[in-house]
Amino acid sequence: MRQRRNDPTEFMSLPITIPTQLRPLTDNLDIVEVDGETIGDLLKNLGKRYPALNERIFDAQGNVRRFLNVYVNQDDIRWLQEQETPVKSGDEISIVPGMQGG
Repeated sequence: MRQRRNDPTEFMSLPITIPTQLRPLTDNLDIVEVDGETIGDLLKNLGKRYPALNERIFDAQGNVRRFLNVYVNQDDIRWLQEQETPVKSGDEISIVPGMQGG
């Protein structure tokens, strides 16, 4: 379970590794810390801080885009609980563009 601060509505920040292609949208930061209890919370809070990321991360239905992979400790969230995947202190979160070929 996620450790809470003194205020029960506050959660510890977790770092999200931002891929090179998206860094221009995060003021060129390679790691951004955001709060949340689930991957969905983290991604939504990331989008609140950097609104231009929303259309790059989420499709029209609010799902993570097919060509983006989101990992928690090297596990793809698609094989976990997708956006409902819980996170805890110490987890490593990464956004990785999928390989596209043709």
